[in-house]
Amino acid sequence: MSLKEKINSEMVSAAKAKDKIRLSTIRMIKSTLHNKEIELKGELSDADLLQMLSSIVKQRKDSIEQFRKGGRADLTEKEEAELKVVQEFMPEQMSEEKIEAEIEKAIGEVSAVSIKEMGKVMKVLIPRLTGRADGKMVSEKVKTKLST
Repeated sequence: MSLKEKINSEMVSAAKAKDKIRLSTIRMIKSTLHNKEIELKGELSDADLLQMLSSIVKQRKDSIEQFRKGGRADLTEKEEAELKVVQEFMPEQMSEEKIEAEIEKAIGEVSAVSIKEMGKVMKVLIPRLTGRADGKMVSEKVKTKLST
């Protein structure tokens, strides 16, 4: 079953269960997916869909942080609930060790030796780690590795 089919079946399940937050979150995912397909004038692959979901996760995390700073517990709670639903469609997150190994492998592949070559390393890493690791954390790790 493709990721798109899974999203559709989960939406039906949420509607039958009358789970309002889950249903609205899945509808938001479908809406974003639909808009992206219109923008690209074609179907999204599972990899593209994962990238889209990753950006939704990032948006939710940023919103949660901002709402916490603003003292809005009600909105923080809503965003956290939505984040959990979105993360259900994401693949299992990689461990720190696996991420480190991928970074080492990518650095070796592009023969990077300085921070100036971080872009080349990230270009190789992003397709491999999209949806399976936090991009910000990966970026920090790459920067640290290339700085030493």
